[in-house]
Amino acid sequence: MLFGFDKLRAEAGAWRIAESTLLGWTFVGGSLGAYLARQVFRHKTRKSPFVRKLHRIALFHALTGAVVAGLLFP
Repeated sequence: MLFGFDKLRAEAGAWRIAESTLLGWTFVGGSLGAYLARQVFRHKTRKSPFVRKLHRIALFHALTGAVVAGLLFP
């Protein structure tokens, strides 16, 4: 939802949501939603530093999920 709101604000030339806020909410547990929102809204798809940080968060989520599921370090 935040990605869509930020995209609307960007198109209107208005105040924007900080990238740190978008990444912060992504870290809280929304990495899959962030990837989906990027595709749906075509937003933040070419920002290399942002994309690298998003990939790191998603990797962290995947590794954490694997540990919790007992797939790593059983």
